[in-house]
Amino acid sequence: MAPFPMKCTNCGEYIYRGRKFNARKQTLEERYLNIPIYRFFIRCTRCSGEITFRTDPKNMDYECEKGAKRNFEPWRDAKSGKYNETEEETLERLEREENEHEEQLEQDKMAELEEKMQDSKREMAIADALDEIRTRNARIARNEGLSDEVALDHIHHEVDEAKMREEQEIEEAARRAFTTASGEKVKRIVDEEELAGPASSQVAKTQAQMPPPSTSFARVKKAKKPGVSLLGIKKKPSLV
Repeated sequence: MAPFPMKCTNCGEYIYRGRKFNARKQTLEERYLNIPIYRFFIRCTRCSGEITFRTDPKNMDYECEKGAKRNFEPWRDAKSGKYNETEEETLERLEREENEHEEQLEQDKMAELEEKMQDSKREMAIADALDEIRTRNARIARNEGLSDEVALDHIHHEVDEAKMREEQEIEEAARRAFTTASGEKVKRIVDEEELAGPASSQVAKTQAQMPPPSTSFARVKKAKKPGVSLLGIKKKPSLV
């Protein structure tokens, strides 16, 4: 099976990748990091020209030797800088890639730990919500079992509490209205009419309802005074 697309240099036949051939395999004495290298011999399907290629463990690829020319592959040229590196550069690159892989694994572990923490928080929130639902359902079931009188008493109690809260709010608003910023209480000036009270107002009302006095033209006699002379001598009353 052809490991890469190629073109025969003898007749120009195009051989696509994955085309099956009856190939002959040869093991070379050359090795790369104790990895054996193999050479394969195939023939062109059109001109029967011999084509040879071998494995390239250094770059994890295949290398075309003779009889054909490898076609252009953009993803392969993007990594062309790796094909001409020395053994030391290869070791450094592998070590660097291994370090990057370890760092990535460490980051993945941290991300996994954070995800587990988020899952635990989510489970706790769900458990709290379920407990609240169970409590509410139990309260509803308990209230359904009560009699009508108990339910009415409960309603009246709630109404009384609402009225009490409203009165307290009104008193608090009045207290704030008659208190200055320094905390002193403001006294209201009382009018005289308010001091007189309801009694004075009742008297005034009664006087207003009384009819006016009637006028009379009869002569009024004056009472006699004790006799006094012109000279200022008073007469003594008789003893008999």
